[in-house]
Amino acid sequence: MTEPRSPAQATRRAALRQGLGAAVALAAGAAPAAELGRSVMVVYPELGEPFRQIFTAIIGGIEDKLGGAVTSLAVTNNANPAQIADDMRKREAKVLIGLGRGGMRVAAALADELAVLVGCVVSVQESEARSFPIHTLAPDPALLLARLKRLKPGTRRVHLVYDPKLNAWLVKLAREAARAEGLELLAQEAASQAEALRAYTQLLAAADPARDALWLPQDLTSVDDNAVLPLVLKEGWNRNMAVFSSHLAHVRRGALFSLYPDNHELGRTLALSAQRLAAGARGSAGGVLPLRQARAAINIRTAAHLGIDVAAVQSGFDLVYPTS
Repeated sequence: MTEPRSPAQATRRAALRQGLGAAVALAAGAAPAAELGRSVMVVYPELGEPFRQIFTAIIGGIEDKLGGAVTSLAVTNNANPAQIADDMRKREAKVLIGLGRGGMRVAAALADELAVLVGCVVSVQESEARSFPIHTLAPDPALLLARLKRLKPGTRRVHLVYDPKLNAWLVKLAREAARAEGLELLAQEAASQAEALRAYTQLLAAADPARDALWLPQDLTSVDDNAVLPLVLKEGWNRNMAVFSSHLAHVRRGALFSLYPDNHELGRTLALSAQRLAAGARGSAGGVLPLRQARAAINIRTAAHLGIDVAAVQSGFDLVYPTS
Protein backbone atom coordinates (compact mmCIF):
# COMPACT_ATOMS: atom_id res chain seq x y z
CA MET A 1 0.00 0.00 0.00
CA THR A 2 1.42 3.38 -1.00
CA GLU A 3 2.19 5.76 1.81
CA PRO A 4 0.13 8.97 1.76
CA ARG A 5 2.04 11.95 0.36
CA SER A 6 2.27 15.24 2.15
CA PRO A 7 0.92 18.32 0.32
CA ALA A 8 4.51 19.49 -0.26
CA GLN A 9 5.52 16.12 -1.79
CA ALA A 10 2.46 16.10 -4.04
CA THR A 11 3.23 19.62 -5.24
CA ARG A 12 6.87 18.72 -5.99
CA ARG A 13 5.87 15.57 -7.88
CA ALA A 14 3.23 17.44 -9.91
CA ALA A 15 5.76 20.13 -10.80
CA LEU A 16 8.27 17.45 -11.83
CA ARG A 17 5.72 15.71 -14.06
CA GLN A 18 4.72 19.06 -15.60
CA GLY A 19 8.37 19.96 -16.25
CA LEU A 20 9.12 16.61 -17.85
CA GLY A 21 6.02 16.87 -20.00
CA ALA A 22 6.97 20.33 -21.18
CA ALA A 23 10.50 19.19 -21.98
CA VAL A 24 9.24 16.23 -23.99
CA ALA A 25 6.78 18.44 -25.88
CA LEU A 26 9.49 21.00 -26.59
CA ALA A 27 11.87 18.36 -27.87
CA ALA A 28 9.17 16.82 -30.04
CA GLY A 29 8.32 20.19 -31.58
CA ALA A 30 11.83 21.58 -31.94
CA ALA A 31 13.41 18.53 -33.48
CA PRO A 32 11.11 18.35 -36.52
CA ALA A 33 11.47 22.10 -37.11
CA ALA A 34 15.26 21.93 -37.03
CA GLU A 35 15.24 18.83 -39.20
CA LEU A 36 12.90 20.51 -41.70
CA GLY A 37 15.15 23.57 -41.79
CA ARG A 38 17.96 21.35 -43.06
CA SER A 39 15.67 19.81 -45.68
CA VAL A 40 14.33 23.06 -47.20
CA MET A 41 15.91 24.70 -50.22
CA VAL A 42 15.10 28.28 -51.19
CA VAL A 43 15.66 29.35 -54.79
CA TYR A 44 15.53 33.00 -55.78
CA PRO A 45 16.63 35.09 -58.80
CA GLU A 46 20.12 36.54 -58.85
CA LEU A 47 19.31 40.25 -58.73
CA GLY A 48 20.93 43.36 -57.30
CA GLU A 49 19.56 45.66 -54.61
CA PRO A 50 16.95 46.31 -53.37
CA PHE A 51 15.73 42.86 -54.43
CA ARG A 52 18.61 40.99 -52.82
CA GLN A 53 17.83 42.61 -49.48
CA ILE A 54 14.16 41.62 -49.83
CA PHE A 55 15.03 37.98 -50.50
CA THR A 56 17.50 38.00 -47.59
CA ALA A 57 14.79 39.24 -45.21
CA ILE A 58 12.33 36.58 -46.41
CA ILE A 59 14.93 33.82 -45.99
CA GLY A 60 15.66 35.17 -42.51
CA GLY A 61 11.98 34.78 -41.65
CA ILE A 62 11.96 31.23 -43.00
CA GLU A 63 14.98 30.30 -40.87
CA ASP A 64 13.51 32.02 -37.83
CA LYS A 65 10.32 29.98 -38.07
CA LEU A 66 12.11 26.68 -38.74
CA GLY A 67 14.71 27.27 -36.04
CA GLY A 68 17.75 26.72 -38.25
CA ALA A 69 19.53 27.58 -41.45
CA VAL A 70 18.15 26.57 -44.83
CA THR A 71 19.98 26.05 -48.10
CA SER A 72 19.49 29.04 -50.40
CA LEU A 73 20.48 29.35 -54.04
CA ALA A 74 20.49 32.42 -56.31
CA VAL A 75 19.74 31.40 -59.89
CA THR A 76 20.09 33.09 -63.26
CA ASN A 77 17.50 33.01 -66.02
CA ASN A 78 19.24 30.07 -67.70
CA ALA A 79 19.43 27.92 -64.55
CA ASN A 80 18.81 24.23 -65.18
CA PRO A 81 15.94 22.92 -62.98
CA ALA A 82 17.19 19.33 -63.44
CA GLN A 83 20.53 20.23 -61.84
CA ILE A 84 18.75 21.93 -58.95
CA ALA A 85 16.57 18.84 -58.46
CA ASP A 86 19.67 16.67 -58.43
CA ASP A 87 21.26 18.96 -55.85
CA MET A 88 18.12 18.70 -53.70
CA ARG A 89 18.27 14.91 -53.78
CA LYS A 90 21.92 14.93 -52.71
CA ARG A 91 21.04 17.20 -49.80
CA GLU A 92 17.93 15.09 -49.03
CA ALA A 93 15.82 18.24 -49.27
CA LYS A 94 12.05 17.73 -48.93
CA VAL A 95 10.60 21.09 -49.93
CA LEU A 96 11.58 23.73 -52.49
CA ILE A 97 10.53 27.35 -51.86
CA GLY A 98 10.79 29.48 -54.99
CA LEU A 99 10.95 33.26 -54.54
CA GLY A 100 10.15 35.72 -57.29
CA ARG A 101 9.58 34.87 -60.93
CA GLY A 102 12.95 33.15 -61.18
CA GLY A 103 12.20 30.90 -58.25
CA MET A 104 8.71 30.25 -59.57
CA ARG A 105 10.08 29.07 -62.92
CA VAL A 106 12.24 26.48 -61.15
CA ALA A 107 9.41 25.43 -58.82
CA ALA A 108 7.00 24.94 -61.72
CA ALA A 109 9.52 22.73 -63.52
CA LEU A 110 9.91 20.50 -60.45
CA ALA A 111 6.33 20.47 -59.15
CA ASP A 112 5.59 16.97 -60.49
CA GLU A 113 8.39 15.32 -58.54
CA LEU A 114 8.94 17.50 -55.47
CA ALA A 115 6.95 19.41 -52.87
CA VAL A 116 7.16 23.05 -53.96
CA LEU A 117 5.65 26.41 -53.09
CA VAL A 118 6.22 29.95 -54.32
CA GLY A 119 6.33 33.36 -52.70
CA CYS A 120 7.14 36.99 -53.45
CA VAL A 121 5.52 37.27 -56.90
CA VAL A 122 3.51 40.33 -57.89
CA SER A 123 0.74 38.72 -59.92
CA VAL A 124 -0.05 35.34 -61.43
CA GLN A 125 -2.76 33.62 -63.41
CA GLU A 126 -4.82 31.07 -61.52
CA SER A 127 -3.74 28.38 -63.98
CA GLU A 128 -0.16 28.81 -62.76
CA ALA A 129 -1.14 27.79 -59.23
CA ARG A 130 -3.08 24.59 -59.85
CA SER A 131 -0.46 22.22 -58.48
CA PHE A 132 1.27 24.28 -55.79
CA PRO A 133 0.55 27.30 -53.56
CA ILE A 134 1.65 30.77 -54.67
CA HIS A 135 1.90 33.49 -52.05
CA THR A 136 1.55 36.74 -54.00
CA LEU A 137 2.41 40.32 -53.04
CA ALA A 138 -1.19 41.42 -53.71
CA PRO A 139 -2.53 42.70 -50.37
CA ASP A 140 -5.52 40.85 -48.98
CA PRO A 141 -8.70 42.77 -49.96
CA ALA A 142 -10.04 42.27 -46.44
CA LEU A 143 -7.11 44.23 -44.99
CA LEU A 144 -7.36 46.98 -47.59
CA LEU A 145 -11.11 47.50 -47.30
CA ALA A 146 -11.08 47.41 -43.50
CA ARG A 147 -8.46 50.16 -43.47
CA LEU A 148 -10.44 52.18 -46.03
CA LYS A 149 -13.50 52.08 -43.77
CA ARG A 150 -11.45 53.29 -40.82
CA LEU A 151 -10.09 56.22 -42.81
CA LYS A 152 -13.30 57.03 -44.71
CA PRO A 153 -16.25 55.58 -42.78
CA GLY A 154 -18.74 57.21 -45.13
CA THR A 155 -17.57 55.13 -48.08
CA ARG A 156 -20.30 52.96 -49.55
CA ARG A 157 -18.93 51.85 -52.95
CA VAL A 158 -15.49 50.78 -54.17
CA HIS A 159 -14.59 50.88 -57.86
CA LEU A 160 -12.04 48.44 -59.28
CA VAL A 161 -10.81 48.03 -62.86
CA TYR A 162 -8.93 44.76 -63.42
CA ASP A 163 -7.57 42.30 -65.96
CA PRO A 164 -9.56 39.06 -65.45
CA LYS A 165 -6.62 36.94 -66.61
CA LEU A 166 -4.54 38.20 -63.70
CA ASN A 167 -6.92 39.20 -60.93
CA ALA A 168 -10.18 37.25 -61.24
CA TRP A 169 -9.14 35.30 -58.12
CA LEU A 170 -8.56 38.56 -56.24
CA VAL A 171 -11.97 39.95 -57.18
CA LYS A 172 -13.63 36.85 -55.70
CA LEU A 173 -11.96 37.60 -52.38
CA ALA A 174 -12.74 41.31 -52.75
CA ARG A 175 -16.47 40.69 -53.13
CA GLU A 176 -16.54 38.72 -49.87
CA ALA A 177 -14.44 41.36 -48.10
CA ALA A 178 -16.66 44.16 -49.37
CA ARG A 179 -19.80 42.46 -48.05
CA ALA A 180 -18.15 42.03 -44.67
CA GLU A 181 -17.44 45.78 -44.53
CA GLY A 182 -20.88 46.81 -45.78
CA LEU A 183 -19.45 47.99 -49.10
CA GLU A 184 -20.56 47.50 -52.69
CA LEU A 185 -17.76 46.44 -55.02
CA LEU A 186 -18.14 47.71 -58.59
CA ALA A 187 -15.56 45.72 -60.54
CA GLN A 188 -15.03 46.28 -64.26
CA GLU A 189 -12.99 44.03 -66.52
CA ALA A 190 -10.38 45.54 -68.84
CA ALA A 191 -8.50 43.35 -71.30
CA SER A 192 -6.27 46.20 -72.51
CA GLN A 193 -4.85 49.50 -71.33
CA ALA A 194 -7.18 51.34 -73.74
CA GLU A 195 -10.22 49.64 -72.17
CA ALA A 196 -8.95 50.48 -68.71
CA LEU A 197 -8.47 54.15 -69.59
CA ARG A 198 -12.05 54.38 -70.91
CA ALA A 199 -13.40 52.69 -67.78
CA TYR A 200 -11.56 55.08 -65.46
CA THR A 201 -12.68 58.13 -67.43
CA GLN A 202 -16.34 57.07 -67.22
CA LEU A 203 -16.37 56.05 -63.57
CA LEU A 204 -14.50 59.13 -62.38
CA ALA A 205 -17.01 61.36 -64.18
CA ALA A 206 -20.00 59.59 -62.60
CA ALA A 207 -18.65 58.81 -59.11
CA ASP A 208 -19.90 60.46 -55.93
CA PRO A 209 -16.75 61.47 -53.98
CA ALA A 210 -18.66 61.42 -50.68
CA ARG A 211 -19.65 57.76 -51.09
CA ASP A 212 -17.21 56.28 -53.61
CA ALA A 213 -13.56 55.23 -53.52
CA LEU A 214 -11.26 53.86 -56.21
CA TRP A 215 -8.92 50.90 -55.70
CA LEU A 216 -5.86 50.47 -57.94
CA PRO A 217 -4.74 46.80 -58.03
CA GLN A 218 -1.32 45.40 -58.91
CA ASP A 219 -2.26 45.01 -62.56
CA LEU A 220 -0.09 46.16 -65.45
CA THR A 221 -3.05 46.01 -67.83
CA SER A 222 -5.44 48.21 -65.88
CA VAL A 223 -2.97 50.43 -64.01
CA ASP A 224 -0.45 51.87 -66.42
CA ASP A 225 1.91 54.17 -64.50
CA ASN A 226 2.41 56.53 -67.44
CA ALA A 227 -1.14 57.03 -68.72
CA VAL A 228 -3.70 55.75 -66.20
CA LEU A 229 -2.07 56.62 -62.88
CA PRO A 230 -1.55 60.37 -63.50
CA LEU A 231 -5.14 60.70 -64.76
CA VAL A 232 -6.66 58.85 -61.81
CA LEU A 233 -4.63 60.68 -59.18
CA LYS A 234 -5.30 64.09 -60.73
CA GLU A 235 -9.05 63.54 -61.07
CA GLY A 236 -9.25 61.94 -57.63
CA TRP A 237 -7.56 64.98 -56.11
CA ASN A 238 -9.69 67.48 -58.05
CA ARG A 239 -12.91 65.72 -57.06
CA ASN A 240 -11.88 64.96 -53.45
CA MET A 241 -12.29 61.23 -54.04
CA ALA A 242 -10.30 58.62 -52.14
CA VAL A 243 -7.91 56.64 -54.35
CA PHE A 244 -6.05 53.81 -52.61
CA SER A 245 -3.71 51.23 -54.08
CA SER A 246 -2.19 47.78 -53.76
CA HIS A 247 1.14 49.27 -54.89
CA LEU A 248 3.35 51.14 -52.41
CA ALA A 249 4.90 53.40 -55.08
CA HIS A 250 1.48 54.90 -55.82
CA VAL A 251 1.27 56.34 -52.29
CA ARG A 252 4.42 58.36 -52.88
CA ARG A 253 2.77 59.75 -56.02
CA GLY A 254 -0.45 60.72 -54.24
CA ALA A 255 -2.66 57.68 -53.55
CA LEU A 256 -4.21 57.79 -50.07
CA PHE A 257 -2.76 54.56 -48.68
CA SER A 258 -1.40 51.14 -49.53
CA LEU A 259 -0.22 47.93 -47.90
CA TYR A 260 3.21 46.44 -48.54
CA PRO A 261 5.01 43.26 -47.43
CA ASP A 262 6.55 42.63 -44.05
CA ASN A 263 9.25 40.45 -45.60
CA HIS A 264 10.38 38.75 -42.41
CA GLU A 265 6.81 37.75 -41.51
CA LEU A 266 6.21 36.63 -45.09
CA GLY A 267 9.17 34.30 -44.69
CA ARG A 268 7.68 32.85 -41.51
CA THR A 269 4.42 32.20 -43.37
CA LEU A 270 6.27 30.45 -46.20
CA ALA A 271 8.05 28.30 -43.63
CA LEU A 272 4.70 27.27 -42.12
CA SER A 273 3.45 26.34 -45.59
CA ALA A 274 6.65 24.31 -46.12
CA GLN A 275 6.01 22.45 -42.86
CA ARG A 276 2.55 21.50 -44.07
CA LEU A 277 3.89 20.28 -47.39
CA ALA A 278 6.60 18.26 -45.68
CA ALA A 279 3.91 16.63 -43.55
CA GLY A 280 2.31 15.33 -46.72
CA ALA A 281 -0.53 17.83 -47.24
CA ARG A 282 0.00 18.12 -50.98
CA GLY A 283 -3.41 17.14 -52.30
CA SER A 284 -5.11 20.50 -51.79
CA ALA A 285 -2.01 22.68 -51.71
CA GLY A 286 -2.54 24.57 -54.96
CA GLY A 287 -3.96 28.05 -55.15
CA VAL A 288 -3.19 31.77 -55.28
CA LEU A 289 -2.94 33.46 -51.89
CA PRO A 290 -3.02 37.18 -51.04
CA LEU A 291 -0.56 39.00 -48.82
CA ARG A 292 -1.60 39.17 -45.18
CA GLN A 293 1.83 39.83 -43.66
CA ALA A 294 1.58 43.53 -44.44
CA ARG A 295 2.60 46.95 -43.27
CA ALA A 296 0.78 50.17 -44.16
CA ALA A 297 1.76 53.44 -45.83
CA ILE A 298 -0.22 56.68 -46.01
CA ASN A 299 0.09 59.97 -47.87
CA ILE A 300 -0.76 62.57 -45.22
CA ARG A 301 -0.99 65.38 -47.78
CA THR A 302 -3.73 63.48 -49.59
CA ALA A 303 -5.37 62.52 -46.30
CA ALA A 304 -5.54 66.15 -45.17
CA HIS A 305 -6.93 67.17 -48.56
CA LEU A 306 -9.74 64.61 -48.11
CA GLY A 307 -10.59 65.99 -44.68
CA ILE A 308 -9.13 63.07 -42.71
CA ASP A 309 -7.78 63.85 -39.23
CA VAL A 310 -4.11 63.10 -39.93
CA ALA A 311 -3.02 63.30 -36.29
CA ALA A 312 -5.60 60.69 -35.33
CA VAL A 313 -4.67 58.13 -38.00
CA GLN A 314 -0.96 58.61 -38.65
CA SER A 315 0.17 56.41 -35.75
CA GLY A 316 -1.51 53.42 -37.37
CA PHE A 317 0.87 53.49 -40.34
CA ASP A 318 4.42 52.24 -40.70
CA LEU A 319 5.45 54.56 -43.53
CA VAL A 320 4.35 58.15 -44.12
CA TYR A 321 4.57 60.26 -47.28
CA PRO A 322 5.67 62.93 -48.04
CA THR A 323 8.81 62.08 -46.09
CA SER A 324 9.70 65.74 -45.52
